[in-house]
Amino acid sequence: MSAPSHPAGSAPSHPAGSAPSHPAGATETSRQTGELPVRVGMVGGGQLARMTHRAAIDLGVSLEVLTPGSDDPAAAAGARFHAGQPDDLDALAAFGATVDVVTLDHELVSADGLQRILDAGGTVHPSPRALRFAQDKLHARTGFRDAGFPVPPFRAIDTSDAVASFADVHGWPVVLKAQAGGYDGRGVEVVADVDTATSVLTRPGDWMIEAHVPIATEVAVVLARSPDGATVVYPVVETVQRDGICVELVLPARIPDALAHRAKDLATRIADTIGVVGILAVELFVTTDDHLVVNEIATRPHNSGHATIEGSVTSQFTNHLRAVLGWPLGAVEMRAPVAVTVNLLGGPEPVDPRSRLPLALQDPHVHAHLYGKLWRPGRKLGHVTVLGDDVDAALASARLAAARLTEPDPPGARP
Repeated sequence: MSAPSHPAGSAPSHPAGSAPSHPAGATETSRQTGELPVRVGMVGGGQLARMTHRAAIDLGVSLEVLTPGSDDPAAAAGARFHAGQPDDLDALAAFGATVDVVTLDHELVSADGLQRILDAGGTVHPSPRALRFAQDKLHARTGFRDAGFPVPPFRAIDTSDAVASFADVHGWPVVLKAQAGGYDGRGVEVVADVDTATSVLTRPGDWMIEAHVPIATEVAVVLARSPDGATVVYPVVETVQRDGICVELVLPARIPDALAHRAKDLATRIADTIGVVGILAVELFVTTDDHLVVNEIATRPHNSGHATIEGSVTSQFTNHLRAVLGWPLGAVEMRAPVAVTVNLLGGPEPVDPRSRLPLALQDPHVHAHLYGKLWRPGRKLGHVTVLGDDVDAALASARLAAARLTEPDPPGARP
């Protein structure tokens, strides 16, 4: 079946609220008749949607994005564009009526809007129930604790006295987290005294407190889960954080095999508990005494899975599409012993990585991904991945390429 013929940026011919020509939720019927759904709607048009669009092209799937601007990364790369905000209930309902399934490139989406799509007979993956575990940190901590998963001691707080009482039991420093809306280090503060905590609590929103975990390593488990519960789990990935932002990935993580097996089992049980469909990324702390502690989850493609584009038989983006469509999942074995990724972050001076690309590609082993974003300090502008046999050598190559793409005076540049 061919993709819909309406031009990018315009709505299909059927009105909002009416049934699409391929009714959402018709996956089983489609399998029986041999007619497969081809329209996937993704709320958000950032780099994750951009990379999902690339995977959709290979599958013959039409990816459509609901995003504010036609110059957002996915729309600029050719994904069909619908103008709208992720918290606009009417825009979400109209968007859901145009596609076979709705999925997400970020968590900052109205759960009520997604529920409206479901109430109209549409399909949404992840479901609002699963999404809440990624949107609401207090809900996630409570739900995971009650399910027996390892989480730090925590509680909701709204006063500095409550912080002091918690620290009296669990010690300083403590971690203050915004219950909703935080990402890339935003909304997370490690504080060592009451005065600092008092200042943090003056910020808008609801806050919670956690005991500080002695971290040896941070890792993540990325998996894909289908509507029928079928699951594939990628090798555990090591994530290197700086100021709350992931800067490097090492796949597979440099941890003992037994610990990696425990991490994969834990992530699989979390996926089954919340009933997620699509990609799930479970961020974990490995403590100094080799225990695993759940940090946060993402119910969508995730930065920690970027190395799978070149490093795995099936990328996280392809498996996300296959999962939300109810199609068989792809193999997740690695294509090389090691895959490393270095994120390209905007530095203090404006640098356009596109102008540096030939310099970075002097190394034939470098795979570069640019997101089409304008420079801003600390902003993720892209990433580079290198496959190899040796972690240190691969990291050296990836770091050099990243420096050539982002630094004002790049190494190896000709005078």
